Amino acid sequence: MRKYGKALIMTALMALGAGSVFAQSGSPNGALNVVKPTIADRDLVIQVSEVTENAVFYPVDIEGTRLEVLAVKAPDGTIRTAFNTCQVCYGSGRGFYKQQGTVLGCQNCGNRFRMSQVEVRSGGCNPVPIFPQNKTVTETAITISKDYLKEAKQIFARWRRS
Repeated sequence: MRKYGKALIMTALMALGAGSVFAQSGSPNGALNVVKPTIADRDLVIQVSEVTENAVFYPVDIEGTRLEVLAVKAPDGTIRTAFNTCQVCYGSGRGFYKQQGTVLGCQNCGNRFRMSQVEVRSGGCNPVPIFPQNKTVTETAITISKDYLKEAKQIFARWRRS
């Protein structure tokens, strides 16, 4: 029975597109750590309507390197974006963030950051910000160009989400 149970679970995951969306519940506000399907070798377009106070993670494959962008609505209502890697810990491969309640926690060093700090703080042990000059923002979408994503490949060379 155990053998068939695993096979059934694997079949169900494949049918649902395993690997494209991971959601961890436990928040009164909905799912935490939602990872969208991976896009490859093109601009990343984030729909403003899908960004809430729970961080959404957008994997992007640029020329064989997996990057990840996070988007979250800060307490002041602004939408913040950053690369999902720590400015100090990226070289470890584990310098990425997961939402833990109302904060983001670095999976390497354990530092925690409020959503209001995303895209504001630069340097030190913070998510790598994607500033306004590096994206196009409209009322409905945030676009981060493939060329800009390509520039960030180096900080994701050893990155591995787990």
